[in-house]
Amino acid sequence: MPSSLADLAERFRITNGKKFRLKDVDPGDTGKLKSPEKATELLRESVRLMSEFQEKLYAQDRWALLLVFQAMDAAGKDGTIKHVMSGVNPQGCEVSSFKAPSDLELDHDFLWRTAKALPERGRIGIFNRSYYEDVLVVRVHPEFLAGGKLPPKLITKGIWDERFESIRAFERHLARNGTVVRKFFLHVSKAEQKKRFLARLNEPEKNWKFSANDVKERARWDEYQDAYEDMIRHTATKDAPWYVVPADNKWFTRLVVASAIIETLQSLDLHFPKVDKAKLRELAEAKDSLMREK
Repeated sequence: MPSSLADLAERFRITNGKKFRLKDVDPGDTGKLKSPEKATELLRESVRLMSEFQEKLYAQDRWALLLVFQAMDAAGKDGTIKHVMSGVNPQGCEVSSFKAPSDLELDHDFLWRTAKALPERGRIGIFNRSYYEDVLVVRVHPEFLAGGKLPPKLITKGIWDERFESIRAFERHLARNGTVVRKFFLHVSKAEQKKRFLARLNEPEKNWKFSANDVKERARWDEYQDAYEDMIRHTATKDAPWYVVPADNKWFTRLVVASAIIETLQSLDLHFPKVDKAKLRELAEAKDSLMREK
């Protein structure tokens, strides 16, 4: 990993959320990096490294990597995923997006629909939104919880703590079975979100990105901030840390995310499988056969 990236992600990693406060993270922070051009150069090198690690991850077929992205609207999830994962072989990577649950999904527990999309060994899975929606948007909108088909007696004041407990147990289970979980909250400021919303309205090529519902959700900004903070405080663990990434500068956001992924892949001691003697003899015979062809 380039020395400039070595400890970049570590600044934003939360493994124990007990004292975490969202207000302590500046959405406009870019650390010592002030040049978008330099960041682009570093990101290009990061993408190259990630491609090498991903090839070994796939060949070794022991670990799986799950990347979870959560954010307010217009924080840049889609763009971050697109740019950071641009060099990864599509054969070994899959992006799953989770919108409002279907009737079938509501007939199961809140982890069911995402559990079906977990990555296989050797692959990278990306969740663009996830099971965390059930402690975020569902928490901000009590009517969604009421419509979730849960028996009324289970909807108590302690339901959010219970869901946090379930999530921690779920992620612990994944970690114990070889799926490495890394979670990213892209922290955008309210002013920057407004700027990006206006760009979507004013630029015809971006109109498709805008939904009137985005403005309605923006009116609940403080409620969402409280929900995100509580979520991170209760679900940041050593096995499944949160990275609270400043998101007002997209070039910096992408670099932090890339740094975290590379750091994680580096820690797995990935390597190409060693070929045993029997396989080497087989390869030698195949080579000899090809060389003797006329």
